Order: sequence, then C-alpha cells, then structure tokens
Amino acid sequence: MRVILDTCAIIWAISAPEKLTKEAIKTLEDKSTEVFVSPISCAEIACLQERGRIELDRHWKSWFDYYIQLNGWSVIDITLPIIQDAFALPPPFHADPADRIITATARNKSLKLITGDNKIIAYPFVETL
Repeated sequence: MRVILDTCAIIWAISAPEKLTKEAIKTLEDKSTEVFVSPISCAEIACLQERGRIELDRHWKSWFDYYIQLNGWSVIDITLPIIQDAFALPPPFHADPADRIITATARNKSLKLITGDNKIIAYPFVETL
C-alpha cells in the first residue's frame, strides 16, 4: 500500500500514536507500506512550533528531518500539476492551502491519505484511512 500522511498524522505517528486509528497504525507498521509526506507539512509544523501550538523535543527543522529519516518516509515534491490540482479540486472542499496540497498530492500520486481531519475524511474525491 502507498499512503501519504497529513500533518496531524505525522505528529500523531511520532508523538501520540494512540490518536491514530487501528487501521492507520497497522498500515504504518506494515513493512510493505510506502509512506510519503508533503513538504507543506514541514511548513505547517514550523508554524505550529513557532506559534507555541506544539512542543517538539528540538527545533522543527531537525525534528522533521530526524523523524522522516528514522521512519523511512519519503518526501514528495510539490509540482506544478499538484498545485494546479490543489486549487481545482472538485467542490466541496475547504480553503486551507496545506490541506488542498496534501489532498491533491494523494489524488495525483494515487495514494491513500491518513488524516484525522473530518473535512478531508468526508470529502468524496480522495481515499482516506
């Protein structure tokens, strides 16, 4: 299986795995699963730490790099087609640019999206876990 983690799923997988569903945990623990993240999640994590909304055990950049490497996750480049898809998603979809980019990446690369965002889970045009 090939999956992409949204930002909250990255944070939960590292710091609070009990917040993930059993299916998501099983998927992430399966050695055959390819796990991807978007660089936009790095930006979101940076903003969350800088605004004091999350506490990390190190600077956001070191934290992100360390845990991506430790878990063997791959970062997918944000390409022009992904940006174009992100802002042309079939309605209804909410306005958050990062969620649009992550969702468009999942659709563009045929990945299942691991998320806790109810708006994305309810969105009929992307497969979620």
